[in-house]
Amino acid sequence: MDKTAEGWTSGFIGMVIFSGSLPATRAAVMGFDPIFLTAARAALAGAIGLSLLMILRQPRPAREDLLSLGLVSLGVVVGFPLLTAVALQHMPSARSLIFIGLLPLSTALFGVLRAGDRPRPAFWIFALLGASLVAGYAAFSSGSEGGSFGDGLMLAAIALCGLGYAEGGRLSRRLGGWQVISWALALSLPISLSVALALAPEGFSGIAPASWVGFGYVSLFSMLIGFVFWYRGLALGGVAAVGQLQLLQPFFGLALAALLLNEQVGWAMLAVTLGVAACVAGAKRFA
Repeated sequence: MDKTAEGWTSGFIGMVIFSGSLPATRAAVMGFDPIFLTAARAALAGAIGLSLLMILRQPRPAREDLLSLGLVSLGVVVGFPLLTAVALQHMPSARSLIFIGLLPLSTALFGVLRAGDRPRPAFWIFALLGASLVAGYAAFSSGSEGGSFGDGLMLAAIALCGLGYAEGGRLSRRLGGWQVISWALALSLPISLSVALALAPEGFSGIAPASWVGFGYVSLFSMLIGFVFWYRGLALGGVAAVGQLQLLQPFFGLALAALLLNEQVGWAMLAVTLGVAACVAGAKRFA
């Protein structure tokens, strides 16, 4: 298998893992405060990542890599988890998943700015059309499903996530995928652990099992394991190109939201997702 094919395979596995993140976060915030959840999931994943780095005796990142690792932490360790956790208190996870259609565009933009990607002009036509479909759905769908506050949080989360993806993909070309996310988590561990301990609830006996399952998933899979595959995919196959796999994420996520959370998935939501999928398929061809 050549590096490009290996990158797409690795990226696909990471995307499938990430597809469960928003439904799992929705389940977790039913029992945990969103700020505590953000800090606790990062602290747990950070402790595991730091242990792996020490056991496998990985070299410390160079001083010039610290800024990049800080951007990764800002985007995917703090920004995206926190903003989505708060947003999911104001909208069902099925609605939030439609915003994932913006992630390919966000990742591609930061891929150009930070990773040196240069897609052809036709790429941007398809990418912008897909983003317009998502924005149009958010603007004209029922306000009772989420409203402008939840939508705004999701848009900010997508921007930060795109930054974290592109920066991590660029850095993974030198450091390796699992090393990048592990170092980003380890560097933020003192803060995440302190916040988690400070905001920990007095008792955990009233937390529903579904919330514990959600917490476990976002801590182990969304925060660490998924990035091992995802960053490797971005590094081998290209940030803008492999980033288009994110368009498949709503399909898996919507199915999980309906199956596990009994949320209603309307025809409009499915139609928008299919339309965006067609746009990103065209963008992939010219990436």
